[in-house]
Amino acid sequence: MARTVNLYEAKTHLSQLVDRAASGEEVVIAKAGRPVARLVPLAPRNRPRKPGIWRGKVRVAKSFDAPLPKAILDAFDRRRG
Repeated sequence: MARTVNLYEAKTHLSQLVDRAASGEEVVIAKAGRPVARLVPLAPRNRPRKPGIWRGKVRVAKSFDAPLPKAILDAFDRRRG
């Protein structure tokens, strides 16, 4: 459940509220008793991909980029209309 604090408390204790949000707690900030903002933790960043990470682990057939057989090409043409 989110913790709700008034604007004065948020200004006074912003650093602690940010720490709470960073640890997963949701903090709602209210002005005149009405919720107006929410502090939430940031979603974790995706790690950047490393080139070559699959080298030696995946094999691609030599015929991978060879032309498709006529029967398969015809089937695609029929589906396109």
